[in-house]
Amino acid sequence: MDTTALLADAFTRVNDEVHAALGGIRRKHLDEPPDPGGNSVCWLIWHLTRVQDDHLADAAGTEQVWHAQGFEERFGLPLPADDTGFGHTPEEVAAVRVDSPRPLLDYHDAVHEETLTYLGTLSSRSLDRIVDDAWDPPVSLGVRLVSVLGDTLQHVGQAAFLRGVLERR
Repeated sequence: MDTTALLADAFTRVNDEVHAALGGIRRKHLDEPPDPGGNSVCWLIWHLTRVQDDHLADAAGTEQVWHAQGFEERFGLPLPADDTGFGHTPEEVAAVRVDSPRPLLDYHDAVHEETLTYLGTLSSRSLDRIVDDAWDPPVSLGVRLVSVLGDTLQHVGQAAFLRGVLERR
């Protein structure tokens, strides 16, 4: 298996886990935090998808799915247009709400499709390209993709765990 095929498999597993975390979830569990000020399942899935969308669009030099496919308008969140959730206050976390899991799934599926399309254009050698020289050492595309994978896997695991806790209450 080549490196880009490995990355495509890993991102597909994230997509599968997003579907598992949201499949059949009750409406009340989407927006309910584990305690006051905590992250909700909705926020966790929205955030992980926004980060994947933001970071991969930047690396690919394309427009984010959030804007290009109208998800910003569909969600209608009271947040800045390019917000990804980093540094959110409890009030901002609570503002990320949906009426059903469908918008989250649609958005994640669209970002996943764009991710796989982009990965299909890459070779193992292209993963050495520097995509962010604001760090020391500069960040290569491969490091950026693994970073996004780590973040998305962590947050989808949190969402699945939180759903389980909420369903047992």
